[in-house]
Amino acid sequence: MIVYLPGSFGAESQHVEIWSNGHVNHNMKIRSMTMEEITIHEIDFALINEFFTELERQGPGSAEETVRALSFIGNISNKTKIADLGCGTGFQTMVLAQNTEATITALDLFAGSIDKLNAKAERHGLQDRVKGIVGSMDDLQFGDEEFDIIWSEGAIGNIGFEKGLAHWKRFLKKDGYVAVTYESWFTDDRPAEIEKWWTEAVPEISTIAHNISIMQKTGYIPVAAFVLPETCWTDNYFIPQKARQEEFLKKHPGNKTAENMVEFLRREAELYSKYKQFYGYVFYIAQKIGNWGNWDL
Repeated sequence: MIVYLPGSFGAESQHVEIWSNGHVNHNMKIRSMTMEEITIHEIDFALINEFFTELERQGPGSAEETVRALSFIGNISNKTKIADLGCGTGFQTMVLAQNTEATITALDLFAGSIDKLNAKAERHGLQDRVKGIVGSMDDLQFGDEEFDIIWSEGAIGNIGFEKGLAHWKRFLKKDGYVAVTYESWFTDDRPAEIEKWWTEAVPEISTIAHNISIMQKTGYIPVAAFVLPETCWTDNYFIPQKARQEEFLKKHPGNKTAENMVEFLRREAELYSKYKQFYGYVFYIAQKIGNWGNWDL
């Protein structure tokens, strides 16, 4: 997911965009824009990481929808190997572990998220089957055909839907599965306000039909695609943030980055309430076809 932090960082009207590799707290960069110039530079993303790692989820979703996606994948046993890419603090990782006998390798760019994930696994007695590691989803160090399933909730958009599917394919065994959630348009036409918001955030965002065609293009058989319910956004993502936002602002009084981040999050919730009939997250499940195709588009 990509986070936009609107606000004023100088005399001119500006906005700030945060890129993330995984959920909203990953691989962050900031771009300050004015009418006359664009500058790109890395920032300290400690505040953003601090905010989101204290939440149960770093993006929309639910345990029920994770289990529903699992139901489309057969023959999962204690020999099955799953990679959970862009795992955050591991909410969906624990759901996968609790509903299968598979061995799971969960990967995230940030050590703090992985520490929380590994601690969760130990609390649930899953440490023998669940291992969190630090790494980047666009530079995987796994062996070819190492996994039966590649899972990624709310993360693939950060390296590109087509690029992610093509790149990750090499790490799947023959007839292996990929299961991802991805921002998608529900209609061919949208109001200009929400069109601008999301195309700036996720330039590749497209319709469900187009995304299914991309899965076919990159060498997969589409198995299922379903829209995540509204509650995945409201009850599981926006509402839990409210108390955290107030706590966060009190902890960082006068910090412009913290204020702008909270302003963005509130704006995101407002736009979702206004335009939710036009977009949302879709769960895409597909099965690999052989080993043909371009692995690194």
